[in-house]
Amino acid sequence: MASQKTTARSIDPLTLEVVELIGTVVARYYEEYEEAAAEHALTGAQARLLSLLSLEPLPMRRLAQKLKCEPSNVTGIVDRLEARGLVERRPDPSDRRVKLAAATQEGRQLARSLRDSLDFAREPLAGLSREERLALRGLLLRMLGADAGA
Repeated sequence: MASQKTTARSIDPLTLEVVELIGTVVARYYEEYEEAAAEHALTGAQARLLSLLSLEPLPMRRLAQKLKCEPSNVTGIVDRLEARGLVERRPDPSDRRVKLAAATQEGRQLARSLRDSLDFAREPLAGLSREERLALRGLLLRMLGADAGA
């Protein structure tokens, strides 16, 4: 019985290689993301928050959940982005007690510029056919437990 536990916990070489490759991809992405953010005089956390807000206004608590950090950290990040004119606070139309953070026009333009400067993911993916990108998306969604048809 003890040998079954040991066997179940060991990782086969192919799985280990895939895990290492995923780690390398993630590390490269974050490295380039931090560099791109710095070129726009942003920290990585500021860039991620601005990127989220360029899609839609969000309550501060939801931003904290998405960024996996404390709400007080989000408040500080929003304060700094607001001081630069990239973000504004506004009341939530459905509940005026809740404050939404929203990207300003300048913030959305900066977020777009930041996305456009991220070549790491775009260039290697451009070398894949549409079918290969669809297959990769499906596999990643499956790994995350999401519906591959989404």
